Order: sequence, then structure tokens, then C-alpha cells
Amino acid sequence: MADDDASDIEPKKDAAGDSGYRVLARKYRPNDFTDLMVGQEPMVRTLTNAFETGRIAQAYMLTGVRGVGKTTTARILARGLNYKTATVDKPTIDLKEIGEHCQAIMDGRHVDVIEMDAASHTGIDDIREIIDQVRYRPSTARYKVYIIDEVHMLSTQAFNGLLKTLEEPPEHVKFIFATTEIRKVPITVLSRCQRFDLRRIPAADLVRLYSTIAAREGVEIEDKALSMIARAAEGSARDGLSLLDQAISHGNGRVEAAIVRTMLGLADRARIVDLFGHVVSGDVKAALQEFYAQYESGANPVVVLNDLADFTHLVTRLKYVPEGTEDVSLSEVERARGQEFADAVAVSALSRIWQMLLKGIPETENAARPYGAAEMVLIRLAHAARLPSPEDAARRLLALESGEEQSPPSPPSPSSAPQGGGTSARAVSATTTGAQPSGRPSATVTMLRPQASETPQPEPEQAVVPAEEEPQRAPEPAAEPESEPAAAVASEAARTSAIKSLQDITDLCSKHRMPLLRAQIRNFVRLVRLEPGRIEVNLEDGASQTFLNELGTKLREWTGESWFVSLSREPGAPTLVEAETAAREKLFRDAREDPEVASILKSFPGAKITDVRVRAEEAETTEDGADGMPDAAVNEDGDVLPEDDLDE
Repeated sequence: MADDDASDIEPKKDAAGDSGYRVLARKYRPNDFTDLMVGQEPMVRTLTNAFETGRIAQAYMLTGVRGVGKTTTARILARGLNYKTATVDKPTIDLKEIGEHCQAIMDGRHVDVIEMDAASHTGIDDIREIIDQVRYRPSTARYKVYIIDEVHMLSTQAFNGLLKTLEEPPEHVKFIFATTEIRKVPITVLSRCQRFDLRRIPAADLVRLYSTIAAREGVEIEDKALSMIARAAEGSARDGLSLLDQAISHGNGRVEAAIVRTMLGLADRARIVDLFGHVVSGDVKAALQEFYAQYESGANPVVVLNDLADFTHLVTRLKYVPEGTEDVSLSEVERARGQEFADAVAVSALSRIWQMLLKGIPETENAARPYGAAEMVLIRLAHAARLPSPEDAARRLLALESGEEQSPPSPPSPSSAPQGGGTSARAVSATTTGAQPSGRPSATVTMLRPQASETPQPEPEQAVVPAEEEPQRAPEPAAEPESEPAAAVASEAARTSAIKSLQDITDLCSKHRMPLLRAQIRNFVRLVRLEPGRIEVNLEDGASQTFLNELGTKLREWTGESWFVSLSREPGAPTLVEAETAAREKLFRDAREDPEVASILKSFPGAKITDVRVRAEEAETTEDGADGMPDAAVNEDGDVLPEDDLDE
């Protein structure tokens, strides 16, 4: 409603004048359709056109949340149906002056406008009484109007008894129903009524309405206080007027934002914005400190989380509707910083915060300790802010599957570096997990076992390095990119050459980003025979029914050659996963049998082998058949012996 329209609001007068105090919700109840223009423009426009054309229905159904004006609308509608003055004698919505029946109808005491509360008149006997009375014409008015509030409370028998009369009532009878639970009204009743959904009144309209009423009451009220009351009303004019009434009494004629905040148990909106900033930045300590400060100032933990959810929704909405900052119910801090967060925070992060708050708010409401429950919700929110979004995690997984990213190697001990271009070695990591004898600290043990080499090399050392002192591996130089001619030749060779193993096929799957096909090959395929253009396999349970056809199609696309993939009954070789597991178990077994490793494990009770790694150069050395160097020795204390002691 515009400010000009709001200035026309007049307090409702009793027949005998103002006798005693009346609450604002009753004092400023709308009297005509002009006042109903506050948030209900579609309904008013429909009724205006219907009355002007004479298309007046026999029954109306008004639905909406509490406090939006259902009962008041029903009375105004009854007044319009029975409007009569010295110059006007027909149904109209143009109620410029008080008619013969208007005041009695608005006061709820007109003999031909019968109001009934369905919550206290639910049975068939009450409806039977209405059915018996509708045959009689109205006493003084044009129509006999039945207003049934909370109609969904009627029993099933009552609804059934009303159906026939509702469908074909006498011409002088009109029904107006009001309900907050439209889904509980039988569809057979709804189909006989014109339905109007009364909308929640926008916060901006409520702010203007309350400002006008406060001015008429001679009450000074701050803009922030008006915004708080409008938001707390949640679209209900009556709820907001009740809060305004309470605030006026609480502030003794002057309504300040601090008074309303204390009265409602709210947190300062600026502090809610600060709390949101700490949460999205992952600063748990600052978030908990801010929440504690708000709690100490009287804020309800549940209200704080609800306000945080409201601000999350505002930020998300501003990402797509930037003009939302023009809402007069928003404070300057919400406008400015809300837009900043909308530009900086991703939608995935906002959605995650929203979902976690939706789950955390009921937990806090039902918790025996709401403050502690709310703190746990904030900790989860701040922790989640540091996690990657699902989209980023999926992209990283695809990159790892395709070989584009490699997991960073674990840092070795300083003595593990080859000296003088020394030979490769096998690294065995053993980590202590239990208490150490003689107060020794827990440590990570890395042993390097040199492989055989035809050329004598300086002997690698063994070292026991405390975990907290392990240096980081220096970054390896990036491989030089291949020249374009070489890459083209390699690509052509890969296309024309025959595939030699299942590993070659999985490499093609990674190259062409087919992680599901690669996973099926690794887990379910036992290779029986592999020839150029032909593959025979045995499949484990769990493979897709279309796997063979899909594999043949993809190989033809990737190599440019025709491939025939068939199923064999022969057992075949182990799957790639089984082979890798067996190889890893052999490495662990060899490591445990190694005397040096056994000595280290004996010196550190509770230590265990966590990983065994074979360097790339080891395979080449092993294939050459070179003899190994003497192993490095470790004494019973786990110390490395010098080379002279080895000769002895």
C-alpha cells in the first residue's frame, strides 16, 4: 500500500464511541476494500470486476495464514453484498460512506449476517440448523450471509450435509468460508466455491502500514524497530500490530530498536552478518566468540540460527536478484554486506550452509541444552566451509582417474637421497604407534635397500628421523614437453600398434576419461588371450551385461582398428586389482623378512610397516641382473653403522 493510501486509514469506531482501550489490531481493522489493497490486490481486482458485471458467486472460500485478514475480508464482502445508501442500492465494492447495514455488519451484530465458528460448532446438528434457516428470506438486508470461520474443523458428516445446500442455495443466501488449512477441506466443497488465496503481506507494505499507525498514535519509532517488527510478523498484519502494541507499552511511548530486539530475543542484524562472515571464512574461534557475545546480550540460540538462515537466503537471492537490496525492510548493513557476500561466496557453499542450518535448527529447538547444540551447528558450518564443493571434488576425481594429477609423494629422510648418482633403492616406512622404551619419542623409520649394480656405488645410509623433523621433498623438475613432430609420431604409433596388456587398455580409458569402464576392467576382467584385434576374457560377477560390446566399440574408436571381444570359459589370469594386491603383499612380506627392517621393528616396539615403495629405476636394475651392494647395517638401538664397521 502506498503512503498516500496509508494516510487514509481511520480507527474503527464503536457504536457508542471510544469507551476504553482497544488493541491496535482491532482499532485499525480494515473497513472497506481500499484498506484491503495492502497485499491483497489480486483478490480485490477480481471482486471489483465480478460486482460490476453482476457475476456474484453463491459461495466464497478465503484461505491464508493467520492474521492476513480472512475474517475481516468476509465481513467487508458481506457489507459490499448488502450495501445500501440513499443513492446506492446494489452490491458494490465502492464503499465510500457508511450504509444502512455497514456498521452492524462490521461489529458482527447484524441479524442477517450470521457468523459461526466451526471450531465450536463442528457437528451435523449445527449444519442442519443452517439448512433449516436458509429457506427464510433476510429480515432487512439484501442477502442472508453465512460466515463460517475455520471451516476445516467441520466433521465429515457436517460437510456432507452442507453439500446440496451449498451447490443450489436460494437466491437470497450467500456463504463465505475462511480457513487456514485449505487441504483439510473436502474437494467436493472447494469445487462449489470461488477460492481466494490471501497472500502474506510483504514486509515493505507492513513497514509503511505500521509507520502510519504509529504516527496516528503519536508514537516515535525507529526505522530499525519497524523493520524488526515487520520481519517478525512473517506476513501477518495482525501479528505485527500485536507486537507493535507490546513494543509501545515496553518502551513507554518511544519504540527503539534495542527495546524491540530485547523484547523479541533477537540478535543485532549487524552482528548476525558478522557471524555469517566468520562461518563462511571457516574461523571457528571467532564464530563461537561472536555467538557467545550475542547469547550474553539476551539473544535466543534458536533465533540466532534462524536469523543466520534468513541472511543465507538473502545472500543467495541477491546473487540472482540484485535489485532485492531495494527492500525497505533491510538494514543498510544487510544491503551492503549482503551484496558483498553474494559476489564472493559460491552458490554451492551457500546451499550447503542452508541445508545444514535446516537440519541444525530443529536439533537446537529439541535439545536439552540449546546453547551447546547451537555451538555444535556453528562448528559444523565453519568446518564445512573449508571443504571442497562437490563439483570440485568430482573434477579432481576425474583428473586423478585420467592421470592429469598425481598424488604428492611422501617426504623421504635426508639420507635417502642417492649420492653421486647412486642406484635406486626400495623404501620401507615403519611408523611407531605405541609407547617407546626408555622414553624414546615416536618416529618414522625409512630404510633404503640398494639393489644390485655392476658398478660399485657409495653405500646408502639408514636413518631414524623423528616424525616432526622430516624435511619436505624438493619439487621435482617438470618433464620437458615433447616436440610436436615427436608427439605426432607417438600418437600414430599408439594407434597402429597392437595392445599388449590389460594395463594398456586401462591407460586408454584414463586418457579418454572413461573411469567407469576402467574400473570394470580392473575389477572384473580376467585375461585369457590377447592378440591383435582379438581379446578373450573371463568376467567376474558384477560386470555390466553390455561390457563386452562397450569395450569393443571404445577400442575401435580409440585405435582405429576393429576389435573382437569374446567371453571365454577358461579361468584366465588374475584381475589387475588382484595382481596389484598380490604384488603389494609380496613387498610387505619381503620387507618383514629383511633383517635390517626386523632389527628396526625390534628396537621400536609398537612400530609397524605402513608402506613399501619401489623406485622406478629399480625395475631396470633388476632386469639387467646386476649384483647388489652389501646392505647397510643397523645396530640393536636402530643406529646406522659407519662403512668401516661393515667391513669388520
